[in-house]
Amino acid sequence: MLVRRLVPLVATLAALLGPALVAATAAPAQAAAPTYVALGDSYASGLGTRSYIDDGTSCKRSTLAYPKLVAAARGYALSFKACSGATVSTVSGSQLGALGSGTDFVSISVGGNDAGFADVLTECAQPGWASDCDSAVDGAQAYIRNTLPGRLSTLYAAIDSRSPSARVVVVGYPRVFMGEDCNAGTFFSPAEQTRLNATADQLNARLSTAAANRGFAFANPTSRFTGHAVCDDPEWLNGLSNPIAESYHPNRAGHSSGLAPLVSGLLR
Repeated sequence: MLVRRLVPLVATLAALLGPALVAATAAPAQAAAPTYVALGDSYASGLGTRSYIDDGTSCKRSTLAYPKLVAAARGYALSFKACSGATVSTVSGSQLGALGSGTDFVSISVGGNDAGFADVLTECAQPGWASDCDSAVDGAQAYIRNTLPGRLSTLYAAIDSRSPSARVVVVGYPRVFMGEDCNAGTFFSPAEQTRLNATADQLNARLSTAAANRGFAFANPTSRFTGHAVCDDPEWLNGLSNPIAESYHPNRAGHSSGLAPLVSGLLR
């Protein structure tokens, strides 16, 4: 008799407590991964690593680039928008759509193409009698000094407006040279290398100031790449390469040992 009386009672309790019991015993829901948007140019996309994602674009995005490495190490959900050849205007026009109010982290590397650094390197790589390196450097430095700051300010304001709660890291550019040119086919004099490195320093100073004005962090790779410039051992930057586009960009070690640890330390 007692068993018969308990059966309906147990059934009633199971019906009442079933949802609570299921909720209590179910595995906890997994939190969504923090969202990370990587913006910028070839130094962020991974040109120089010689291994690229087949994504139907000419952006030269690599799984070996620092945004991919940082996202994998930290468990971030990456939206990889950086593209080789990007300038401030192309980042503004074609990459900012990935940002949103829920974006947690952003990295941005841009400014070198605006200053025409590739063209300057091409000019200065020629023999002194065939080039006007000083004029090319003067033009780049004038642009960095007079025009770039306003464009960076506008771009950074747009990033802040789209993702006001995001942690944003502006990534600078390393010095390319170490005082000697070991590459056959290029003719960088020590004085030219010094001026080109000074131009990278000037660009980093402008990037740092613009970042600070917006409350963004700045990742300066200068000291980290010291001893790892073109012709150093080991070098983290390609010298003159085939194909030519690979030249003077961080190689795999430059991303994994140089840029990734630097950015990861700030992107958290």
